Amino acid sequence: MRLRNMKNKNEILTNCPFLVVDGKKYKGHWCDYFGNSHEIRIEIGMGKGKFLLEEAMNHPEVNFIGIDRFDNVLARAILKIKPLPNLCILRCNAIELSEYFHHEISLIYLNFSDPWPKYRHSKRRLTSPSFLSIYEQIFENMYQIKMKTDNRKLFEYSIISFTNDKYKIEELSLNLHQDEYDMPITEYEENFIKKGYPIYYVFVSK
Repeated sequence: MRLRNMKNKNEILTNCPFLVVDGKKYKGHWCDYFGNSHEIRIEIGMGKGKFLLEEAMNHPEVNFIGIDRFDNVLARAILKIKPLPNLCILRCNAIELSEYFHHEISLIYLNFSDPWPKYRHSKRRLTSPSFLSIYEQIFENMYQIKMKTDNRKLFEYSIISFTNDKYKIEELSLNLHQDEYDMPITEYEENFIKKGYPIYYVFVSK
């Protein structure tokens, strides 16, 4: 669902100190932006930024980048996120990730991504073979993906896609909040939990 247009989004984006405007110039050199050589994790489709902010606060030894392509989403996240030295956000379409990063990402978070339910749109799913191929260009040494979704069909599709691409399943839950996994929750997730929906979770690596 597309968020309603924010009339002041341009002002919010312009005045944000942790929005990276020209991210392509840091390709292969994001350590220069952060001023350290800590590992870098990205969240593709960051929503309002709750998950990203909590992860950055819980792990000051890790650098985090929130990614979204819509200005309305970025502006709303900016209003929720407080500046931290290990956190920034980036306007970027996921299909263009290899233009912004080069073998420097340690982990990708995919939280409640668009399921693109119609078969003809399956290539747009962030766990499709075409996107997994893009991720290979930005991962550093080990490839790691953590995914959460309320959509069972997307979850099943993703498990098949991961295993076909030689990923190993490290963790898996068919009802995340009944199992003992401790991690921040997103705004969407809070609503799903209230409605009693199961949250599917998988952590894969190769």
